Amino acid sequence: MTKGGKPDLTKIRSICVFCGASTGHDPRYREHTQLLGKLIAEAGMILVYGGGKDGLMGVLADSALAAGGAVIGVIPEFLKDREHGHTGVTDLQIVDSMHSRKQRMFDLSDAFVVLPGGVGTLDETLEMITWKQLGRHDKPIVIADIDGYWQTLDALIATTIEHGFAAPATRALYVLAPTIESAIDTLRKEPPGKIHTDTGQL
Repeated sequence: MTKGGKPDLTKIRSICVFCGASTGHDPRYREHTQLLGKLIAEAGMILVYGGGKDGLMGVLADSALAAGGAVIGVIPEFLKDREHGHTGVTDLQIVDSMHSRKQRMFDLSDAFVVLPGGVGTLDETLEMITWKQLGRHDKPIVIADIDGYWQTLDALIATTIEHGFAAPATRALYVLAPTIESAIDTLRKEPPGKIHTDTGQL
């Protein structure tokens, strides 16, 4: 830890966070999201996220901004109005598709943290895990298992391994962290990953 008890994440310059465009029913999701945004900002890291102003995405961005952090939002043109693109972030980047959004967020980030969210969050998370499985990157992926939210995802991946559709090593592609603090602590110990291509693009 650095002076003042702030996490030392100097090895990682930017963190991409996947989370919901809704806040969910449990107010604790909002509280944990606020904490993550604050800790990322206090660590001097750049927050990269989906660019929305609503739901946990907006809570995350606002928390990081309030703590003096830099925030990059990435949102497709067709979602700019639907998800209320956050014009108050440091840099709001408009892209042409969902795939371009994921690619841009990937390019901007040294590591990933996953918060509670819906099928969009699930899609983003599984794609990053798949890309890592295929050897396209070795960036840390930490799933913040707030109140056991992602236990069923972890169990599903275990099922794919049990039935022979995935290798046992698949489970090592990500870390399931029970709290925001443990997620940050995991990243503090991890080096930033690299893109395993000549061009830096997937």
